[in-house]
Amino acid sequence: MSATYLVSDEQEQKQEQEQERKLKFINLTRRTEIGANSYYLEIGGHRLVFDCGMHPKNVGEDALPNLKPIADRQIEAILISHAHQDHIGTLPVLMRRQPDARIFMTEATAEIGSTLLHNSVNVMTRQREENSAMYPLFTHREIDRASELWHWCPMRQRFSISGERAPHLDTDALTFEFFDAGHVLGSTGILLRAEGRTIFYTGDVNFDDQTIMEAAIFPEEEIDVLIMECTRGDHAKPANWTRAGEERCLAEAIDKVFTRGGCVLIPVFALGKTQEVLAMFYRFRREQLLPEFPIYIGGLSSKMTDIYDRRAHISRRQLPRVQLMEEAAPFVLNGQTIHDTPARAGRIYALSSGMMMPKTLSNILARRLVENPQDSIFFVGYADPESPAGLLRDAQPDGEVTLDPGESPQRVRCNIEQFQFSAHASREALIDYAKKLSPRKIVLVHGDPPAVEWMRATLIVDRPKTEVIVPIPGVEIEV
Repeated sequence: MSATYLVSDEQEQKQEQEQERKLKFINLTRRTEIGANSYYLEIGGHRLVFDCGMHPKNVGEDALPNLKPIADRQIEAILISHAHQDHIGTLPVLMRRQPDARIFMTEATAEIGSTLLHNSVNVMTRQREENSAMYPLFTHREIDRASELWHWCPMRQRFSISGERAPHLDTDALTFEFFDAGHVLGSTGILLRAEGRTIFYTGDVNFDDQTIMEAAIFPEEEIDVLIMECTRGDHAKPANWTRAGEERCLAEAIDKVFTRGGCVLIPVFALGKTQEVLAMFYRFRREQLLPEFPIYIGGLSSKMTDIYDRRAHISRRQLPRVQLMEEAAPFVLNGQTIHDTPARAGRIYALSSGMMMPKTLSNILARRLVENPQDSIFFVGYADPESPAGLLRDAQPDGEVTLDPGESPQRVRCNIEQFQFSAHASREALIDYAKKLSPRKIVLVHGDPPAVEWMRATLIVDRPKTEVIVPIPGVEIEV
């Protein structure tokens, strides 16, 4: 009898060890989309979360990731890839629910993230009267307390999830390492090593130089599991496209608007896109592609640009000596002054939000310009097809568009143009990177359904020996 029990115990122990070796993954977004990005990973008995974003279109609890599947699991660590709202926007909520989890990000992401979250509290407080959501989801004091617990990790150094540098840990230990993602200041891809296996999460990545940001420097070793973004999966890279050529096209388009006596609205994200277009304007003036012209940005954009300027000499970037707030000298608008500022000819308004959500500066000004044939609205990055920016971008000339549900539809008479300045990697570059790594499995995330499907179908053909997985939101899978 004792021998029988002994065998049973050994079998049970082996089963437990085998269970711990399995890699489990849950996509915590509510749908297959670009929304409140967050992903659960379990490996070697360790439980981690990548990112914890806020959905740009939803309110209240619906703006959170779907945290129910991990409600009864104790998370050891939360790793933040970068400080865009859809990746860090509800981190204080997850920290409240997982008080023992350790939080890791780059120093730049921590500075930007704190500024963004404080601004988010202000926005949610204003929105409290406009809907029934229990806003704000967190407070200024909670952000201050939470940010004191964030651990800053430099790029290209290996750390254990206890927060210690781990250059010589054995292969059974779980370690992570940040790699520059070339997306926005502080953005990273995250490499995990555990039990002789490697998992790489790209976060949001760009493999091309931008005007300020330099291209990603990602690992090129073989990876077991690649968790890859798909933002631009439904858009082919235009033939013969170059950033320099696209910048010249933008300068020429702006000149045409100014010549006919109009102004230009460029909806931008406060983090990343604002700084890129300010750098373009600096170049246009320096290269005399355009004369001097007034530039307007929003209050949060100015705060983000100040951070870029302070870190100009210690960041891996182009134009490291350029102080954008000084060289571009933008005027700063806010929720009050936008109503008292008329749209005047010969000016550029680079205003957030990039998706022109209702009540934002870009939405307010767009409603003034949309019916004026002499004015232009230029799109320079991603816009959700169902967002006001996406609806306006795709609207037919002289068609109707509703930019704010609380306002009447408007006739589209202004000039609308799209320029390719995405901070995300092209789908071709993502496929090439996947080929280079030769992963055994690829998990596709961060994309609308058409984008994810193109990536899946292409990878199945190009990588027939690789298992390509599109995780169903909220469902645990074994990778």
